[in-house]
Amino acid sequence: MMISDNRNEKYTAKYLSNLVSFLCFYSLIIRIMMEWKVLGFNLTGVNMFKHLLVPVDGSDVSKKSLKQVAALAKADKAAVTLVYVSDPMPPMVYSDSSMGYGISQKDHKKVCEAYAKDVFKKASLLLGASVKASTLHIPNSNLSEGILDAAKKSKADVIVMASHKRTGIKSVLLGSETHEVIVHSKIPVLVLG
Repeated sequence: MMISDNRNEKYTAKYLSNLVSFLCFYSLIIRIMMEWKVLGFNLTGVNMFKHLLVPVDGSDVSKKSLKQVAALAKADKAAVTLVYVSDPMPPMVYSDSSMGYGISQKDHKKVCEAYAKDVFKKASLLLGASVKASTLHIPNSNLSEGILDAAKKSKADVIVMASHKRTGIKSVLLGSETHEVIVHSKIPVLVLG
């Protein structure tokens, strides 16, 4: 028989409530500062960020955020590193018959590298010629871990991510990679909407 302690439940609920409030406030402040930067206001005279890590995946959401990234990079004269995270394990591919066949890990790696190059090329074009971006392809089956690993390797001082804005049942079932990065990151995460 398990005895429930209502005091612990109240403290846990209060802690979580305070944590959520703090994170909402913190993200609001960062968003306001980002908007001021994009509009050309520099309140301190000091550049806020020196090195931006920008995860890209070729999606429309990712592409749309690159204009804001370019504006921030120009305003701060910041270096930009684009990162693409791919699953190192090849998926099982099935033919039209009932017998499936696998893709070799070597072939899978080549395909991922080719796709990453294509994503980087398109992202660089969207950033514009005035923003020079380095690239980093990280093989990791966990997207958020791959992004955090890239942040360490590139020595970025902020991760700039686009939010896919999943809501309702999609957010419950699919989760949020952005949320995972925010929770586990040791550096600031700027979420672009």
